[in-house]
Amino acid sequence: MKAMLLAAGRGERLRPLTDTTPKPLLQAGHRRLIEHHLVHLADAGFTQVIINTAWLGDQIQRLLGDGSQYRLQIQYSHEGRSALETGGGIFHALPLLGEAPFLVINADIWSDYPLIRLKDRAMDSLAHLVMVQNPEHHPEGDFGIEANSLSLDSQPRYTYSGIGIYTPQFFQGCQAGAFPLAPMLREYIHQQRISGEIYSGEWMDIGTIQRLEALRDKLV
Repeated sequence: MKAMLLAAGRGERLRPLTDTTPKPLLQAGHRRLIEHHLVHLADAGFTQVIINTAWLGDQIQRLLGDGSQYRLQIQYSHEGRSALETGGGIFHALPLLGEAPFLVINADIWSDYPLIRLKDRAMDSLAHLVMVQNPEHHPEGDFGIEANSLSLDSQPRYTYSGIGIYTPQFFQGCQAGAFPLAPMLREYIHQQRISGEIYSGEWMDIGTIQRLEALRDKLV
């Protein structure tokens, strides 16, 4: 199974740090945010990683190179100066991702989720999402879960962790350009075609300077 790291975002809420440094390259502990994911992927047995880039993406490619220093093979999906949003970014990278299901991880999260659980996972749905308890900044959550299927209506609701497996068929009928992922997820969840699981371990969304500082304190 290939993996994709979403690293193209501008990181507006992390300015001024992201004015000169792309969000995935911000330091947290003795590694940069994206390096935590690369190490976890390699430890879980993944070998091929695609990284999408936009804002200051040349810095990401220069630092990470071909991935050999992380025991990985890295390819890059360049989107230009403006990111294509989550859905458009994944769709743009499909030629690199191939025809099998693939893992997608937001580069601006941190988690100890054991990625080996997802490697080569058999899929009977269009996507499989890892859900977590709602953080303080997102108390309403995203989706419920019933019998391993995500639901728009059931309670309690959980937050999408930014870790999930997608099939190429999820994007069937999409067209090139910028578009969000969330409306597609809601439609397929309505059709009961998205599975999910709840993870109760460590997880953080590094979307603000305060949360970045909290992660840095944790990793000291």
